[in-house]
Amino acid sequence: MKIQHCDTILRAAWLVTQDNDRRVIENAGVAITDGRILAAGPWDEVSSQYQGKELLPGRELLIMPGLINAHTHAPMTLFRGLADDLPLMEWLHDYVFPVEQKHTPETVRLGALLACAEMTRFGVTAFCDMHFMAAHVAEAAEQSGLRAMLGEALFGFPNPSYQTFDQGFAKAEALCETYRDHPRITPTVAPHAVYTTTPEMLERTWSLAESSNTLWVIHLAETTTETAECIEKFGARPLAYLDSIGCIGPRTMLAHGVDLNTEEMDRLAQAGATVVHCPKSNMKLASGVAPVPEMSRRGVQTALGTDGAASNNTLGMFTEMRFAALLHKAHTLDATVMDAQSVLDMATCDGARALNMAAGAGTIAPGAPADIIALDLTRPNLRPCYNPISHAVYAAEGGEVCLTMVDGEVLYKDGAFTRIDYPALLNEVRGLGAWVRQQSGRNA
Repeated sequence: MKIQHCDTILRAAWLVTQDNDRRVIENAGVAITDGRILAAGPWDEVSSQYQGKELLPGRELLIMPGLINAHTHAPMTLFRGLADDLPLMEWLHDYVFPVEQKHTPETVRLGALLACAEMTRFGVTAFCDMHFMAAHVAEAAEQSGLRAMLGEALFGFPNPSYQTFDQGFAKAEALCETYRDHPRITPTVAPHAVYTTTPEMLERTWSLAESSNTLWVIHLAETTTETAECIEKFGARPLAYLDSIGCIGPRTMLAHGVDLNTEEMDRLAQAGATVVHCPKSNMKLASGVAPVPEMSRRGVQTALGTDGAASNNTLGMFTEMRFAALLHKAHTLDATVMDAQSVLDMATCDGARALNMAAGAGTIAPGAPADIIALDLTRPNLRPCYNPISHAVYAAEGGEVCLTMVDGEVLYKDGAFTRIDYPALLNEVRGLGAWVRQQSGRNA
C-alpha cells in the first residue's frame, strides 16, 4: 500500500471520535491535511497509510473534538469576581450594567482576548458570544484563531456601543456583512432579552436574521421573575410572547430556558429551536434548574454554555460538563439522567449542530474540520483510565489540555499560545483590574 503524505499525525492512547457511531478507540491515530481530518482509526492502520509530522510524540494522550461553548459574554472576563452571591436582576442592574456602561472599544477587545486565551487553554475551539461592540470581540477572536459566532447585543436603551436602537441595529447589519464569508467568524443577530427590548425591536432583529441567514440568539426564560414581568408587561409568558411576534423557528437559540413548561418544550421541539444550558451560572445566580432531561425526552435540541465569567466564574467547559451531569442527577434523584455521553454530545457534536457549523464539526471523522484537543493522561486525576468519556466529563478539570488546534492549526501547545502574546496581555489586564475597581466604586 502506498503511503500518503499528510501535514500532521496525532497518536492517542484513547481517541474519542464523537462520530455517528460514537467510536472510542484505544491506541489510535488521526491524520490531518489542509485543516481537515483525513483518517481516524487504530494507530497501526493510520500510521501504515499516512506519513507526516507527529505532534506530541511518545505522549499518553486522550484526543477528542474541541469543546463548543454555545453561550458566553467574552468581555465580561474583566468582571470576574466583581459581584457574587446575588440574584440575577440585582446582580445585573445594580452591578454589571453600571460598570459595563464604562466599557471602551479597547476594554472590550482586551476582555474578549483574555476570554479567548482562557478558552483556548482549556480546550474550547468554538464559542457563541453576545456583547455590545461585537466588532471588537471579533478582533480578539480573529487574533486568537478560535471559531466564533458573534452578535452585537441589542438593547432598547443607550450603552457604550450606541445611543439608539437604530444605531445598534446598524452595527448588527454591518457585522453580518463584514463577516458573511469569514472562515472562522460567523455573525449572529442577538437581541438581549424580552425585558430589554420591545416587540418592534424583536421583529426587526428577526427580519435581519432571516435576510442574513444567521442564528437569532436571545436570553429567555432565565428566571420566574422574568416570566412574571413578561406576563405583566406583554400579557404572555416569554416563549408565547416571542411566538406571537414570529420569533420561534430553526434559527432561534435561547440561552438558559430555566422556566419552561412541557407545552413550551413541545413547541420548541416542533420548531427546531435550540436551548443552551448554562448550569453553573444558573446555580450561582439561583435562577433555577433548566429542565434539560425533559427537553431531551421531548426532542428539544440542546447545547451547553458557560455564560459569562462574571456569573460562572470561569469559561471552562470541562467543569461545565461535570456540573451539567451532576446537577440533574441530584435534582431528579435519578443517577441515570444526563449520562456522560449525553453531556459530551451537548459540548461537541450537538453544539456544532445547534450553531450550524460545518459538516462534521464537533467530531473526529474523515472530512471533518480538524478542531481537536489533547489531554495529558499522565495527570494523576486521569489515572487509571477505563473510560475516556467518563474522564472527560467527571474527572478532567481542563488544565490537562496540552494541545488545542482549529483547522489543523495549533493555537496552544504545552503552555504556549501561538497567536496570543499572553505575557503582554496579562500586563494589560493587570492595569484594567484597577480600572474596573475604580468604575465600580470598589477601590479597596
